[in-house]
Amino acid sequence: QVLRQFVRHESDTVGSLVLERSMNRVQLLGRVGQDPIMRQVDGKNPVTIFSLATNEMWRTGESEVTQGGDISQKTTWHRISVFRPGLRDVTYQYVKKGARLYVEGKIDYGEYTDKNNVRRQATTIIADNVIFLSDGAMKEKV
Repeated sequence: QVLRQFVRHESDTVGSLVLERSMNRVQLLGRVGQDPIMRQVDGKNPVTIFSLATNEMWRTGESEVTQGGDISQKTTWHRISVFRPGLRDVTYQYVKKGARLYVEGKIDYGEYTDKNNVRRQATTIIADNVIFLSDGAMKEKV
């Protein structure tokens, strides 16, 4: 019976369709790359957009255990979109470049055509929670 909460089977003449739980969850901790912008396209709900940098560091060399070797770092940039009205407005108003944030949301893959008519792929994090971690995260927009 517990299993039925997670998996539901439906049969029809074509075959069986299995609907099961899945998860698309992202957690990021990093620094804001630029002040957020707010966009509204074709009369749809506005969205606040900003970039977030996360860093990965590792030691290279003979042994990762000893202090020898060089430290390498890789920075990954994430495009964050905030659609939820209250969170969208607070994020736009108070987040600034360099702020340290914790972002929770889901990953979204999409396509668009750029100004040169070339199809491009875009990966976006759709934020449903943003937590301000640094005192420098606040700004006032007038």
